[in-house]
Amino acid sequence: MSQVASCSRAALNGFTRSWRTSLSSPAALTRSRTASLPRSASNTKRSYSTSKAPSISSTPEPFKSSNNASSLRLAEHLNSVFSPLKFPPELAARILTHSSHRDAAASNNTRLSFIGRRVLNSYLMLFLHSAPSLQASHDFELIAERALNTYILGEHVAPKWELGRVLKWSPVNVDPQVGHVEGDYSRLSPKVSRTVGLYKVQGSAVEAAVGGIYHQFGGNVAHRVFHTRVLPHILLPGTSAGLNDVFHEQVLEICEQMGGLKGALVAENGALSRFDSAQPAGSAAIP
Repeated sequence: MSQVASCSRAALNGFTRSWRTSLSSPAALTRSRTASLPRSASNTKRSYSTSKAPSISSTPEPFKSSNNASSLRLAEHLNSVFSPLKFPPELAARILTHSSHRDAAASNNTRLSFIGRRVLNSYLMLFLHSAPSLQASHDFELIAERALNTYILGEHVAPKWELGRVLKWSPVNVDPQVGHVEGDYSRLSPKVSRTVGLYKVQGSAVEAAVGGIYHQFGGNVAHRVFHTRVLPHILLPGTSAGLNDVFHEQVLEICEQMGGLKGALVAENGALSRFDSAQPAGSAAIP
């Protein structure tokens, strides 16, 4: 089991290093793309122009502030949900904009969702490895698939964060009820929410929020969000969905030790608890 935890932590750290390196070093990104091409393709002569490409800064830039009223409103919402964190408006807009929305061409949450899924999975693997109730017969992949399913996150976690009130999204399957909620999708019934795909979209936003927090505020804060704002909400006793029942007691114990459902996301005086790891905040820009 220790190998699983070690691999999980190493995979997350390795993914973060390679991700930041590729974003901060155009040369590294070019080498990576060239190496992935077949030999015949990489040696093939091209007929397109060889004029010098525009330069790209090798210094990663964090998310910047925006004066856009919509972005400011989204930032205020996330700031209230995850107080005392302060989200840059641009980051908040990206987290809460689905790829189906008309503003998605400028920015959307697809990449942050990709990062967030892997962060959530890594923290779950570390939790399972340390749980006293873990048995040799437990299937890590099956447990993770049921607990961190995007639909489960959208149905049981997103409403706690009231994401439906601010989510920027354009339903594909239009239901008459959608036109009457005036952008507040939290007012949709569970049946309609499933029909129009709201739970899937909200689940992606939950993943994006975790990815954005990991990127902007660091691993320690994201870890606390996982144990106080995510994991306690996917305990669905008596059902096959959510986290396996045998781990519920340990989930609640850790959540309580971290201050409960409203526990501090930033350790006082910068002190680390036994649940935290000395991991710096993310600083690479996400294109």
